[in-house]
Amino acid sequence: MKFHWKVLAWMLAGVVLGMVLQKGTSAPSFAGAKWGVVADGQGLVILSASGPVGSRIQKSDLAVGDVIVAALRNKGSKNVDRPEERVVLRAETDFQGVLDRSQNGDVLFLERADGRTFIVTLGMDPGSSRAAWIRPFDFIADIFMALLKMLIVPIVLTSIISGVAGVGDLGSLRRMGLKTFAYYLSTSLLAIFVGQALVTLIRPGDGAQLGLAMLAPGEAPSGDFIGVLKRMVPANVFDAFGDNSEMLGVIFFALLFGFFITRTDEPHRGRVTGFFQSAFAVMLRMAEGVLTLLPLGVFCLMVRVVSKTGFAVFEPLLLYMGTVTLALLIHACVTLPLVVRFIGRASPKRWAQAMSPALMTAFSTSSSSMTLPVTLETVEKRGKVSNKVTSFTLPLGATINMDGTALYECIGVIFLAQYYSGISPEFSLTFGQQGIVVIMALLASIGAAGIPSAGLVMMLAILSVLGLPIEGAALLLAVDRPLDMLRTVVNVWSDSCGACVVARSEGEEGPLHAGAPG
Repeated sequence: MKFHWKVLAWMLAGVVLGMVLQKGTSAPSFAGAKWGVVADGQGLVILSASGPVGSRIQKSDLAVGDVIVAALRNKGSKNVDRPEERVVLRAETDFQGVLDRSQNGDVLFLERADGRTFIVTLGMDPGSSRAAWIRPFDFIADIFMALLKMLIVPIVLTSIISGVAGVGDLGSLRRMGLKTFAYYLSTSLLAIFVGQALVTLIRPGDGAQLGLAMLAPGEAPSGDFIGVLKRMVPANVFDAFGDNSEMLGVIFFALLFGFFITRTDEPHRGRVTGFFQSAFAVMLRMAEGVLTLLPLGVFCLMVRVVSKTGFAVFEPLLLYMGTVTLALLIHACVTLPLVVRFIGRASPKRWAQAMSPALMTAFSTSSSSMTLPVTLETVEKRGKVSNKVTSFTLPLGATINMDGTALYECIGVIFLAQYYSGISPEFSLTFGQQGIVVIMALLASIGAAGIPSAGLVMMLAILSVLGLPIEGAALLLAVDRPLDMLRTVVNVWSDSCGACVVARSEGEEGPLHAGAPG
């Protein structure tokens, strides 16, 4: 069975088992605390806090003995079936009514007597039968997410260093090298801007019910654009290596290290370049090994999410998938064809027909690296581009040109930010922070490995930089496979268009000549 069909089959199995657990077991909502009525009847007092939700209560600065006077549920909800509701708390039954009308994963805003508001994500009663059934799936899902987190720093570090050091001889290529880099950076930025515009216009994360745990205050993204730029220079690079939230420092160090490798004399330059290229090759193998667990990881994630929230989680995810798909279509069918027509001076329709074998391979493998041999042969034989151009632009494109991945990462991060900002305004992305998303999406797409679902690993790096919970990416993982297939097609399509553009700029008249299709 093809790997992507295997992933989809396991995802479906996880959904089915999750629904069986939701319907066949009991799991009352749990706010993590025991409550009592205060003497004057003007609120409820926290008597004790326990369990996972209770630990989040304690982290949010709520403490035993605090008096809660009101609870707000479904804040900012656009769902007519679940309208926003504020309940004044005078008796324990008032709060129990709020819990009965809520679902596991919902967020409550608790108003303290002094006017401060605190966020609590509802969980399920840890002593319930459903919690007992879900616990093994929780364990496996957490291990899988830990494996993905483990890959972030070494993949980013080795990929960027080896990539920069590997193209350090561009001085001998000069003109063609500069044209190729200019094309790849420009089209990636155009793809990111398309994704940013659509996700901002459609806003699929607003009012979404994803059931993701909330962070405690102080863990939210902080700092403006200038402040984040200052964080790019790590005071201690080894500290940055040990903290996924310091990915900007890791990227800055990798870019600087790779650049100065090219300025180092032999034999040291060759030795260090070879070391990091070998390390990157090993990291690719390790990533492939971890991603072979994707079916099991998706299965456990689906069991956990669906058993807690039901099908409510899929409505915003479908809108998110539609936003990504529409953005990919616009970039692939409008932006890149315009580039081919007016800069490459070729027929976009005929070029797409010529590239069809490579595009079909990209769709079936979800890997631009695995598709590279087919892309080289297709562009050279069917597209009639010289070997001088294809041998330089296409391998480089398979390494650093990821238009679809950059677009996807931008939409995914902003989608999660929209969801969390609906829970707490402090998670809203400022204009400067959206600029960071654009820069990080570009850099992360350059550093992304050309293997299935590698873009998701790089998204974790962006979320870490912004201070957003990377657990949100676990939910996107459940619907990642079909999007991965589509964005890989866009990546390869952009590479081939780049070869056409560079060939034409070099004075070649070969593209689509001499009996090419169309």
